[in-house]
Formats: sequence, C-alpha cells, structure tokens
Amino acid sequence: MTGAADIPRRRFDTLVIGAGGGGLRAALQLSQDEATVAVVSKVFPTRSHTVAAQGGMNAALGNVVPDNWHWHMYDTVKGSDYLGDQDAIEYMCRAAARLVVEMEHAGVPFSRLENGKIYQRPFGGQSQNFGGAQASRTCAAADRTGHAILHALYQQNLRAQTHFFDEFFAIDLIKDDEGHILGALVLEIETGEPLVIEAKTTLLATGGVGQLFRNNTNARINTGDGMGMALRAGIPLEDMEFFQFHPTGIAGKGMLITEGGRGEGGYLVNKDGARFMERYAPKAKDLASRDVVSRAIATEVREGRGCGSGGDYVLLDLTHLGAEVVKKRLPGIREMCLTFLHLDPIDKPIPVFPTAHYTMGGVPTNRYGEVVTLGEDGSEEAVPGLYAAGECACVSVHGANRLGGNSLLDIVVFGRAAGNRIIDYLKSHRYHRPLPLSGVEQAVTRLQRWEQVGEGESVGALKAELQRTMEHYCGVFRTEEVLAEGLKKVQELEQRLAHARLKDHSKVFNTARIEALELENLMDVALATVSSALARQESRGAHTRIDHAERDDEHWLKHSLYFKGGRLDYKPVRLQPLTVESFPPKPRVY
Repeated sequence: MTGAADIPRRRFDTLVIGAGGGGLRAALQLSQDEATVAVVSKVFPTRSHTVAAQGGMNAALGNVVPDNWHWHMYDTVKGSDYLGDQDAIEYMCRAAARLVVEMEHAGVPFSRLENGKIYQRPFGGQSQNFGGAQASRTCAAADRTGHAILHALYQQNLRAQTHFFDEFFAIDLIKDDEGHILGALVLEIETGEPLVIEAKTTLLATGGVGQLFRNNTNARINTGDGMGMALRAGIPLEDMEFFQFHPTGIAGKGMLITEGGRGEGGYLVNKDGARFMERYAPKAKDLASRDVVSRAIATEVREGRGCGSGGDYVLLDLTHLGAEVVKKRLPGIREMCLTFLHLDPIDKPIPVFPTAHYTMGGVPTNRYGEVVTLGEDGSEEAVPGLYAAGECACVSVHGANRLGGNSLLDIVVFGRAAGNRIIDYLKSHRYHRPLPLSGVEQAVTRLQRWEQVGEGESVGALKAELQRTMEHYCGVFRTEEVLAEGLKKVQELEQRLAHARLKDHSKVFNTARIEALELENLMDVALATVSSALARQESRGAHTRIDHAERDDEHWLKHSLYFKGGRLDYKPVRLQPLTVESFPPKPRVY
C-alpha cells in the first residue's frame, strides 16, 4: 500500500461526491460558472439512485387545478409533523415552479395535458387552500421522472465539461487543523489505486441509506457513505430516527410501486376486499401522507386482515383504471409487475407491504447547502469548505416525514443553492490551502485496515445480520425495550466488524473491499439511527413509539444531533419562515 506522501493528487475548485440529481445539479451550476469541478461516483452517473424515482417533482404550477406555493408550503410543514425548518421549506416551495420549467428546458420530457402544459398528478398529503380539497401538484414524466431528470442533468454536465471520475469510491474527507475540509481520498475501483483529490470546496451528495434494512426500495449502492464520512470528520447526523417506510413496496421483495398508482386512482384493500384507508384517513383516504398509510397497512396485517396464505400483505388495486391509463401513466410499474410478480396490474391487484425507502435525516445543512455543526456556545456554525445536498443532507425540509414528490424537488433546489453558495465562496477563497499529510494518513489507515490477513467473519454475513437487526428492532412500530435491545445488538455487530477479514486481497476491481468499506459506513449510520430513535420519547411522523403514542411538542419539538461515539445533542426547529407567517404546530389529521 502506498504511503500518504506518494499518493498521486489532482486539484479542482470543487469536489462533488455522488452523481445523482443533487450532485449533478450543483456541478452544473459550477461548471456553467467556469469553476473546475470533479464529480466522483462509485457507479456510472446514470446508474445513481435518482434514476429509480418514479412519481414526480412537486411544484404549484396550477396546470390541473388551482394551486399556490403557499399551500404547498403548508402541506410540507404539516407533512413534516411540524419538525421541518420553515425558512427552508418556504425557500423550496417558492423556487419549485421555476425549477420545473428549468428542468424541462434542460431536456426532461414531462408528460403533457391535452392543452400542451405539463401534466400534474395528485399525490399524498397535497391540498388546496391550507388543508382543503385534494391538489394535483406532482409534475411527472410517466412513472420514470427521476430517470428523465438524471439523464438530462448528466447530458447538460457533459456539455458544460464537468470532469467525471466514474467508478471511484470516496474513502474519507481530508481536514486540516483549523477544521477546513480540503477534499477527499478516493479509490479507483478498477485498479485499486488511491488518489487524493484536493479541492477548495467539497459537496457531499451521496444519497440515502436504505441498505440498512433487509427489505428496501433502494439500490445496493445506498450505503450512507457521505454520512459515514461526515461522522468520522466530527460532524453530527441530524434526525436519523426518522426513516420513511414507503407504504407500497412489492411484498417480500421491496421494489417500489409509486404513489402515482394511488394518485391515478388506485386504492388499497385488505383480505375482505374492504378499502381500509377510509377508517384511518377519512378525508384523504389512500392519499394520506406516507407514514399514515404505512402504519395503516402494518396495523391491518397485525390485526389479521392481511392477504395471502401468510396474511402478510395487502393489495393495491389498479384494475378499475383500465388498460389505457396504466399503459400511458404507469408503464414502468406494469413492466415491474410482469417481470417480478408475473402478474399484469391491468387485470390483477398488486401485493404490497411497507418497505424502507427514504432517509429524512442526514448531514445537517442550512438552506444554502452549507454543512453546519454546533459551536461551543450552542449556535450553528458552518464547516468551512463543506456542503451537502440531496438525501444525504438534512436541510430539514422533510422534518419527520417526507411528502411524495418533494425529494426530486429537494435535490434540484438545494443542489442549485449549494452550487450558488460555492461560487460565492470561491470568489473570496481563490487559492488552495496547504494539504496536511496527517489528514491523508487517517484516510489511508482506514483503507489499510482491510489488508489484514487471517481468519475472521465475512463482510456479507455481517451485513445481512445488520439488515435483519434493523428491520426487526427499528421498523415501522418501536418501543423502548425493543430499541434498547436493537442498540445492544448493533453495538455487538460493530465490535465483530473490527475482526472481520477479506479473503480476496487483489487490487483490480475488488468489489469485496468496496463492500467492506460500505459496511463500515452502514454500521456508523445504524448506530446513529437506533440511538436517536431510542432517545426520542414521542411519536412524530415516521417515528412511531407504541410506548409514547402522542406527539410531545413541549419536550421534543427539536432536531436530534448524533455524534460518532454515541453523544446526542439537540437544536431548535426553525419555525420562522422567510416572508410569511409561521404555521404553528397543531394536531395532524388527514
């Protein structure tokens, strides 16, 4: 293994880690401003997980029914169970319409209405007039919206001459003694050779961490790498207890059936053929917010009204929509059902059950995309040179529960905001700071740890056990006793990971080494998730504590911050928007 001083180096104005929608939108902003940008991605950019987003991107265009960004803001605050920061939410909802048009001009082929305007479908948790009738706010390209956005952004980046490092894995951030982030050590997967990328600014855009759970809708690459890197650099993770379970994953397999299925008029039924959502959300029914629908499905199954021989799922019925609607509006869903279930949703209902889907928490940022941590006096301080955007970040526009259609919006809005902030930073920081070898050596040590030979547990077996543990002890419903047991088990797994060994020490395209490095990140993020969930003694959004069934605004209207090593701290929710009146917390019913 090469010593820190001998590792080759490349220099850029900005290093973007992750080539999904958030990273590519920021990179585009910078490249168009003629900054030098390196985008590091462990997969080819169009394989990034944004490609899997199906339903659409929210914006109050009002193309189908009257709409207003202020109503969108209200729905997002309510959806977040009042844990979302209202300044960031206002910023996002106001920018939405302009950015949908911008995406269209970049080449995203949105579906159309008869009059030629962008098609918008109804989605969960959307309303007109602050909680009134159902809104249609989700701009969709059939059911492949993320795919369309990612490809358009990649092509625009090629045009702007962004520099891509495809199939490079980011090991660790490099930090100097004054706390500035100066780039990262990365590993070329093909050759196994390390490379230092020096940068005046670094953006984490590494996506979520759905691989924490056995059944999930996420790609195998979603292992929380950016979150793990932030933790090791001394930065906390915010609100990790809030993990969204999507109500309609294919039962037993986890693949996502978009909320667009219900937006087009599909509905859920139990074994008696009853539309049970009418009992749980009398007004919004099947288009209540995701945490509400997930709990309803889990409750139906738990109380013996599940379908199938094991009674362990419910059915999503699209059969009444007709072949034309399914083929035109939901072609990807039909294809998936034919491939994985050998059934056609035009004729037969789809077996579904809640599946791990989205990380509401992440690396704490402000609405400019700057990573923030707690100063000694308890106030927020920006980490110089470090930014984050997308699912790995927590601007807290989603709070305790994200609304469908807001994640594609989030990556585009805050990818652009981070790009603009970095441009400002580069104007006043024209030169690279000296790169300390000690910062590189720490990252190299992490890499060398997997060169150890001898007997030890396998990485694959430990990962499978971690996923089972998280699913069993930190799922849709939680209690103190179960979470405490889960934390103990994850801590034991972390100790066992220290003694794990690789059997294959070859350099060229050694995916076993990459999986080992990913598992270290997963382990850190699992500890953050379970510790934060155990500490939060209330039910809010996606975090449902059976032993603390009510939301407790008096004690828990605050963001949790988990530091590596187990320390927990808290900071207040920003309830003051930028220009409008605050939406104070009130009971959340649909």
